Amino acid sequence: MNRKKLQKLTDSLTKNCKHLFREFDKDNDGCITVSEWVYGLSVFLRGTLEEKMKYCFDVFDLNGDGFISKEEMFHMLKDSLLKQPSEEDPDEGIKDLVEITLKKMDHDHDGKLSFTDYEQAVREETLLLEAFGPCLPDPKSQKEFEAQVFKDPNEFNEV
Repeated sequence: MNRKKLQKLTDSLTKNCKHLFREFDKDNDGCITVSEWVYGLSVFLRGTLEEKMKYCFDVFDLNGDGFISKEEMFHMLKDSLLKQPSEEDPDEGIKDLVEITLKKMDHDHDGKLSFTDYEQAVREETLLLEAFGPCLPDPKSQKEFEAQVFKDPNEFNEV
């Protein structure tokens, strides 16, 4: 399955398909194998909290270095927040939000989030799972996706 086909199937689930593709394509070969697809969907649609935490953390760790940096937080928050017309510099508000987020989630106070920091914060408050933007489907979108994909296996091959 190539990126275009996956994007068509996942449009109903998320607007962050480029991140979804990166997380499903575990061997980074630009294609998603059947095994990668099945594993990705199992985590994405039916995963445990632990699996979803790992998935979301990996989506948020844009450069794959094992940490969510201030710059990554800023980039994701800037992309996911609505822009309001005001006299203030919108980037300043986002920078403030990054600092507030670090105070809440950065348990070892090193200025970035490790998986351990993220996991501890999410276990304390599950709403923080998608703190930097949506990367999991809402229940309605999930049901619509499942109905579309699993209604007829032969149609799935033609998508």
